[in-house]
Amino acid sequence: MDWSTRQVVILGGARQGTALARYLVAHGAQVTLSDLKPAHELDLQPLAGLPVRFVLGEHPLSLLDECDLLCLSGGVPTDLPIAQEARRRGIPLSNDAGLFLDACPAPVIGITGSAGKTTTTTLVGEMLKADNPGRAVWVGGNIGNPLISDLDRIQPGDRVVMELSSFQLELMNRSPHIACITNITPNHLDRHGTLEAYIAAKRRILDFQSPDDWRVLSADNSITAALGGEGASTLWFSTRGRPAEDGAWVDEAGNLRVRLSRALSPELHTAEGAVICHRREVLLMGDHNIANILAAAAICAIAGASVDAMRRVATTFRGVPHRLQLIAEHDGVRWYDDSIATAPERLVAALKCFDQPVILLCGGRDKHLPWEEAARVMLERCKAIVLFGEMGPLVAEHLTHQRGAGSSAPAQWVIVPDLRTAVREAHCLAQPGDVVLLSPGGTSYDAFKDFAERGDRFREWVNEILTAAQGGAHDR
Repeated sequence: MDWSTRQVVILGGARQGTALARYLVAHGAQVTLSDLKPAHELDLQPLAGLPVRFVLGEHPLSLLDECDLLCLSGGVPTDLPIAQEARRRGIPLSNDAGLFLDACPAPVIGITGSAGKTTTTTLVGEMLKADNPGRAVWVGGNIGNPLISDLDRIQPGDRVVMELSSFQLELMNRSPHIACITNITPNHLDRHGTLEAYIAAKRRILDFQSPDDWRVLSADNSITAALGGEGASTLWFSTRGRPAEDGAWVDEAGNLRVRLSRALSPELHTAEGAVICHRREVLLMGDHNIANILAAAAICAIAGASVDAMRRVATTFRGVPHRLQLIAEHDGVRWYDDSIATAPERLVAALKCFDQPVILLCGGRDKHLPWEEAARVMLERCKAIVLFGEMGPLVAEHLTHQRGAGSSAPAQWVIVPDLRTAVREAHCLAQPGDVVLLSPGGTSYDAFKDFAERGDRFREWVNEILTAAQGGAHDR
């Protein structure tokens, strides 16, 4: 597109908004960036010296008077009055991800899901890099690096791996060549309103595919299992056995296998598929991470990667920060950061990874998701539960209800005001052999910028209290 005659309004001055503003200005567009926050709460340094007009503290409808395109960053709701007015006036809406897909010269692998999308995106990137170290692989999107920043350097022969959130997908009108949905479970209902609306946002990653495209879907998830349908070719993955003639699965002996009859690599054509590795060789914890590896292997089989590249990554990858990450071990107690767990289902998946007694740190801001099953599992699997943040009392109500419904699980819980206090409480409760697990089940927005900042502060406070404990031991 020739941007030199276009006037673009961007709502949201965080990472995605500033990256898009830089790209559009570089291509000649007249850009206005608006954010509800004042300037001192934003990092606008990336736009210093650029001809960007700022309207901060509000989104006045007058922004639309000469607007050709309204772009919404991921955190900006699509039902804002200004977005509704733009639709009424016939002004198109888009975002950085949509504009990237429109202009990217290389085929794109797009990955979304309620859980596992960041780990799967990272695994795919690492497998493709291992397959051909000399070929450029671009990894980004919702994962942290808005790929619009790299667009001018991407060549047709490069590989592009893009994580996409439901927020970004809401405005998409183009699908990636290879589209993967790791799973769909209730999430972000505070934003989307209903599960049906959330599913519709997720499935937009598939809605514009052609018969020449591919979709990679979980056969184990009831919602994604219904999304195969007509159109693009489908490759399934499953931790419960072989889902179809082609796909990725765990066999009865515990081997991770992948088969694709149309693959470039002959080793993937065999009747029983190629063995990637045995599940005991995988360093990542939990069945959900086995599923992530299978999804990545299925994607990479379509992309032409070798099984050897898949194997090398599957058996050496230690995970992405803030995802069941071991951050400390002291006096026989292991401390894990799973700050990415912003939904009850992810909390449950984390708890199922441990056989040891668990002291769980749970809290944050609720996303209007069901807590009944999570509360039951928490009582069954935890030695103690430390609740913090806005939703601490809400989770306590669900725990009380489960106890009243007849649960005889011995777990007890306590409510504290914040995460720092929760760390201190967990340290007092922990004994040798215990696991202390931060797996909040809610977002970080009641106290932190995002889940990464929450995880970083958790690590800082754990190290602080353990260092003090070691000092006390030396004093004695």
